[in-house]
Amino acid sequence: MHHHPSAVSPSDVRPSPSLFSRSSRRLPPLAMAAACVKAASAAGVARHHATEHPARTRMRVAMGWTDDYDYEDDCRLGEGSFGSVIRARHRATGQAVAIKRLTDAGGNEELLRESLLLEAASAGNPFVVGCRGLVRDPATFDLCLVMDCGGASLRDALRRQPGPLPEDTVRKAMWMLLTGAKGMHGAHIMHRDIKPHNILLGDDETLRFCDFGLAVDMAAEPPPYGKAGTRWYMAPEVLLGKPDYDARVEVWSLGCVMAQLVTGEAPFQSVDDEDQLRAIFGVLGVPDDAGWPWPWLWSTQFATELDKQRCNESVLRRKFPETKLSKEGLDLLSGLLTCNPNKRLTTAAALKHPWFSKMD
Repeated sequence: MHHHPSAVSPSDVRPSPSLFSRSSRRLPPLAMAAACVKAASAAGVARHHATEHPARTRMRVAMGWTDDYDYEDDCRLGEGSFGSVIRARHRATGQAVAIKRLTDAGGNEELLRESLLLEAASAGNPFVVGCRGLVRDPATFDLCLVMDCGGASLRDALRRQPGPLPEDTVRKAMWMLLTGAKGMHGAHIMHRDIKPHNILLGDDETLRFCDFGLAVDMAAEPPPYGKAGTRWYMAPEVLLGKPDYDARVEVWSLGCVMAQLVTGEAPFQSVDDEDQLRAIFGVLGVPDDAGWPWPWLWSTQFATELDKQRCNESVLRRKFPETKLSKEGLDLLSGLLTCNPNKRLTTAAALKHPWFSKMD
């Protein structure tokens, strides 16, 4: 892994604003569609492999011991099949940190990789949780990842929120998230699992991306990429198995997060990939031939079923009436939630949208 120059310049960083008060029918299988996506993407993958990437200087990760930290009471910040994240304090400095430990056999290699990706993504980027390096457990010699303690997850903060967020609050949150994502992508890091659970709300009211376990270095690890992320926040091209997707999938995920900030719930919810696409097209409309980058889709059994339910009109405004989201806000959301990745906004273009001109 190598060091990436930050894409967030000092002029891009504004004071962190205050965010929250402290108080039917199933579609046919997608196997044929996914196979067609992979075949259609082969040329794009070959072009990506042939692209030269800039040389970068080698990065080192700090190494220490778990004995340097004291775990706090009620210190478990997160737990799952992957392992756990625990709150602790550095004995010498008293600094609060989060320590991630994996339980699977390949945990050491995975944490080393994640630490390098996090180090690259957070360098000069105030909207990514800081990396403090790796530590070893002297009893087992297992590695643990030490990070800045970033606060509660955005998911938990939204659950505690007593009512809808004001649009100005949503605007400030999205400015931070888009700026942070722009910095990550400028450092060639693609997170691949952006969702409220992986965004932290700090005591300083700053939102920061965390959990880079599924991230990739787009410069060192070109496609093909496998399907990764959480279904409710996956872009259509990921759901369809397109192997040469890029950072624009994160713009889609951020559009889903923006919608959730407005309404309190994810905009597209399903139990499998087929129904997820159905949920997306049910709100945004089934793309027509001119608005879809993969014309082969319409010859598949999947498309035949879609044609029976075809709705070319987006009902996004119906889900987000003007009492919830202004005309300019809806226009930005529509640009983020565009099915065709070639027409989807980039993070840079989104940050230039007139909606952000009303920020304090």
